[in-house]
Amino acid sequence: MSVESGPLARAARLPRVLVVDDEADLRELLEITLVGMGLDVDCAADLAEARRLLSRQPYALCLTDMRLPDGEGLELVAQIGRQYPSTAVAVITAYGSAENAVAALKGGAFDYLSKPLALDALRNLVRSAIQAPAPASAAPGNGAAGRDPAAELLGNSEAIREVRASIARLARSMAPVAITGESGSGKELAARLVHQSGPRGSLAFVAVNCGAIPEALMEAEFFGYRKGAFTGADQDRDGFFQAASGGTLFLDEVADLPLAMQVKLLRAIQEKRVRKVGATGEEPVDVRIISATHQDLAQCVAAGRFRQDLYYRLNVIELKLPALRDRPGDIPVLAQAILAKLAARATLAEPPRLSSVTLKYLCSYGFPGNVRELENILERALAFSNSEVVNVEDLGLRPAVSDLAGDERAEAGLPGELAEFSEATRGEAPTAPLSPLPSPVRVSDDGIPESLPDYLDQIEREAIHRALERTRFNRTAAAKLLGITFRALRYRMQRLGIS
Repeated sequence: MSVESGPLARAARLPRVLVVDDEADLRELLEITLVGMGLDVDCAADLAEARRLLSRQPYALCLTDMRLPDGEGLELVAQIGRQYPSTAVAVITAYGSAENAVAALKGGAFDYLSKPLALDALRNLVRSAIQAPAPASAAPGNGAAGRDPAAELLGNSEAIREVRASIARLARSMAPVAITGESGSGKELAARLVHQSGPRGSLAFVAVNCGAIPEALMEAEFFGYRKGAFTGADQDRDGFFQAASGGTLFLDEVADLPLAMQVKLLRAIQEKRVRKVGATGEEPVDVRIISATHQDLAQCVAAGRFRQDLYYRLNVIELKLPALRDRPGDIPVLAQAILAKLAARATLAEPPRLSSVTLKYLCSYGFPGNVRELENILERALAFSNSEVVNVEDLGLRPAVSDLAGDERAEAGLPGELAEFSEATRGEAPTAPLSPLPSPVRVSDDGIPESLPDYLDQIEREAIHRALERTRFNRTAAAKLLGITFRALRYRMQRLGIS
């Protein structure tokens, strides 16, 4: 027999699977099913034999029972993770043994199957595992063809580099992922990147805002319904689980789910089966679950608002996203990327640039709304800006820490006459029905104000009062006198409470 047509050539062509189980009948069933899928299969009855086989040749997938005569399947999961990172490993658990399944997933297992085995679920698992990309360390030199989707998370801070590395690791597993972080920190983007980086990346990604669905419609929306199940159900309809079949179901703001729905969701995740409203039987579903919330789920469990068993099922692996204020060094690159996107949307030839003082202002700001707030601020600034440079006046923000010299103030777009106006108008009563000026900020003998942000607002407010008085309350003329646009003046008057 030639090498080209012999067993060696066949082994080189077909992915190889290792089955580890002490039940001979189950090993035979698995072998027949896998060979029918066009795979090569080796079988082992215990850990010792499995280790011998692993040391002799590489495997694309290892299917192992949790309980073996000479040890636990978790031992094999850990060993494969350490010594054979290119081999995906899935575990077979007893019916209803949710704790074992969660422990295996936390230990690095790709996925799990429950006894009695459903062959459709087995085939889906094997297809996903065989298609799973190898870790970066095991597949160097991918080049442009192996572009990492997680690179869409911009920034060079240590925190965001750790998030990108975590996404790369999570992509190879089917374990449920719980993404935590403040509102606007990019939880849905992270979920999409986990999905795109894995073997399901070309399949459906269904995002669901759990807080936006009326409680009465939740079961029908999640699981679908049969024709005639309720008034208005004039045809069969699939739910979110069916729509995400083969792909990923992203449950955003999962803490907002009512307790009754949490029970049904837990069963669907554990059994990988759902029952449509009005149906008598269940149907299998193959989805990866990624959840997200800005709330502390552990506190929700302690308060009785979230089921503990569902918490442990969803929170197998946690991915925590940092707040934008914790990585200020990433703000310049994020801001430029956002401006480029906004400029393209507005069909501008070139995106505007941020002045150096504008960057100082942005980097000193706390961003309670995180990246989403940064995008909103820059979109507003782009509308206010009438030049190729975005100045501080276009942002409409107070700096948290900024001690601007005269040249910096000029670069920021703040008129140099502000201080002169302040001195000239201090103590003068307005001659028109303008809102009264607040009490002046106290300044020490050496010229240091008690609060720099309030002091800058005071100077700006007094200058606008003076300009409006000088122009007889013509806001267009006042804006020109102050060297800003009419829209910028109108925005500043709103922000400072000038009416």
